[in-house]
Amino acid sequence: MQMKKLGSTGFEIAPIVFGGNVLGWTTDEAKSFRVLDAFVDHGFDAIDTADVYSAWVDGHKGGESETVLGKWFAARPGMRAKVKLFTKVGSDMGGPGEKGLSEAWIMKAVDRSLERLQTESIDLYFSHWPDPDTGHAETLGAYGKLLAAGKIKAIGASNYDAELLGSALKMAKAEGLPAYQVIQPEYNLYDRGSFEGPLRDLCLAENIGVVTYFSLAAGFLSGKYRSEADMKGKARAGMVEKYLTERGMRILDVLDDVAGAHDAKSAEVALAWLIGREGVTAPIASATSVAQVESFAKAASLKLTAEDMARLTEAGAVTEAA
Repeated sequence: MQMKKLGSTGFEIAPIVFGGNVLGWTTDEAKSFRVLDAFVDHGFDAIDTADVYSAWVDGHKGGESETVLGKWFAARPGMRAKVKLFTKVGSDMGGPGEKGLSEAWIMKAVDRSLERLQTESIDLYFSHWPDPDTGHAETLGAYGKLLAAGKIKAIGASNYDAELLGSALKMAKAEGLPAYQVIQPEYNLYDRGSFEGPLRDLCLAENIGVVTYFSLAAGFLSGKYRSEADMKGKARAGMVEKYLTERGMRILDVLDDVAGAHDAKSAEVALAWLIGREGVTAPIASATSVAQVESFAKAASLKLTAEDMARLTEAGAVTEAA
């Protein structure tokens, strides 16, 4: 499998990152273990999670995904060394002061994540959301201490726009602080605006790695949701509804056509499009079955033509009419 350099982190990763939000949510522990085993067996080596996953579920408080991963590492001696582990800090964990990017909270949160993950170090630690109440210097200074202590190996930012990332990079350079090396934006065939343009230009100029989330638009780009009836009773129904538009249907039509030409699935083509996009290191995608992991392997090896890429890009382009 062709590996890709992840910005300036020194890491090389396979072209698809496992999205750990499903662990302990839509996949129980036993199924999670099987899916994670299959992911590594197919040559993939990077897993993304967050401290807050899956606090949105009734009866959950966050930490469920990290806990499942920690149990998996403990049950698979030597597995931790095979995997690049990403997690995040900053989302609201429910307790007093348990959110944001202050040094005090980061120092507590990282130790809690390490304990749940049953590991001594996190390969890539992300600021999950911007924190308007905390300056870049405080946050980056905290990360500097964690890097020096060996608790993390690299840092990234999620949901930062070009202006915010740019100001953080300037602060890091001016103050001699560690700089963000990876960005995690929402990006897929439908959701284009948060990455394309100034943010992508900045990432290319500064050698910032890019791992995209919602890479399959909450499952919409798999083609299984084409009407409101298709979403009935589904866990992601609320996230998919916004894609049932004329532009969304146009994207699915082209996905169907390109997939048919390659004897592939729509989701595989949607991931292959992301893998082929300038500036993208690897899309993050979740799997709840071994079959879906096998589909990742197909996506990673799928060779779209220049015409395929152009058709897909045009289908998802945002126009004034759309």
